[in-house]
Amino acid sequence: MSEAFSVDVAKHLAAMRRYARSLVHDAVAADDLVQQSLLRGIEGASTFRQGASLKSWLLAIVHNQFISGRRHAAVERRGLEGLAQAHQGAVNEGEQEQALLLRDIGNRFAALPEPQRAVLHLVAIEGLSYRETADALAIPIGTVMSRLGRARAALRDAGALPDERRLRLIGGRDA
Repeated sequence: MSEAFSVDVAKHLAAMRRYARSLVHDAVAADDLVQQSLLRGIEGASTFRQGASLKSWLLAIVHNQFISGRRHAAVERRGLEGLAQAHQGAVNEGEQEQALLLRDIGNRFAALPEPQRAVLHLVAIEGLSYRETADALAIPIGTVMSRLGRARAALRDAGALPDERRLRLIGGRDA
């Protein structure tokens, strides 16, 4: 990427921020959207056609990043709703207590921060190794272990449940 291209992009940052704020209605989220869009623009600089409007190209990237983010959020929301419905449908006579415990675990899983939830899902549900998880998420293996430990601890903490009713996670240590 040429220095002239970088200077030209910098001229349009204010417009990108304004447009992002009008889309997300939150200054911090708008700045994140602009940052993601700039990254996409830098990665795809070779696709910019000389003579075309750089401003409209950059604003299109902001728009596309926004739409992609909304789609991703909708898919995640549907997945969490499906998880909740699966637990609700499993209630039979005498299984209410177990169903409540599963719902509580599902709620705690859904409440985990996305990075912890992603690591826990890949390791515990998909069966990926720490190395495979690190590669899939493009993070260091130490970060995988840290996020996994925090996620397991958050799920394991059952408050006032007696030890025999506490959740035991495979691959982790219970206190």
